[in-house]
Parts: sequence; C-alpha cells; structure tokens
Amino acid sequence: MMTRTAEIKLTVELDSENLPSSILWHATDAEADEPMPCQSMMLSLWDSEKKTTAAIDLWIKDMTVDDMNMYFYQVFHKMADTYLRATQNEAVASSIHEFGNGFGDSLGLISAPEPREAN
Repeated sequence: MMTRTAEIKLTVELDSENLPSSILWHATDAEADEPMPCQSMMLSLWDSEKKTTAAIDLWIKDMTVDDMNMYFYQVFHKMADTYLRATQNEAVASSIHEFGNGFGDSLGLISAPEPREAN
C-alpha cells in the first residue's frame, strides 16, 4: 500500500499591531498553483486523547460585519453537511441546518428559512 503526504499551508500577514491584514492558503492538492487569498478562517483540531478541540480563528482587519454574518451562516450549513457525512445522523444535521436558517433569518440574510434535505 502506497501512502502520500498532502500539505495545507496558511500564510498570515500581520500589520504593526499584529492584526491580520492578509490571509493566503495553498494546498498541494488544490487546483490553483499559487496561494489563494481569503478573508477569514476557522481551523479546528481534535485531540481524541484529551477530548479537546484546539482552534485558530482569524479574519482580516477590514472584513465587514456583513461578510462575517454571511460567513457564519454558510459555516453553520457546512458544519451540518460535514456532521451528516461523518455520523449519518440526519436528525441532528437537520437541527443544525434549522439553527443556521434561524441565524440567517434573524440577520436578514435570508427572506424565510427554507427546509433543507439531508444529503
């Protein structure tokens, strides 16, 4: 059995006050040959031995609140999809989607929560 290594590289440019002014990412398996910019990232790392999550949450200093709201709305739905793929628990995944829709509705990001089918 042959194994291989893939790498994900994050580069964070900081201003004089150590606030992120630029975030670039690149993965060895990505379609793009060059690092791609992003405005926000959340990296969660699970330690099964300690049963704890370490997290790195960064966003560039000029990211707008509107963009942050939309980012979180989409992350909630992405988390639900990932949870479903990992656990096959459709009821809980649907609950997470419902929460995401309530979040989006409360911020005016969506006009009315749409029921989502579990994939």
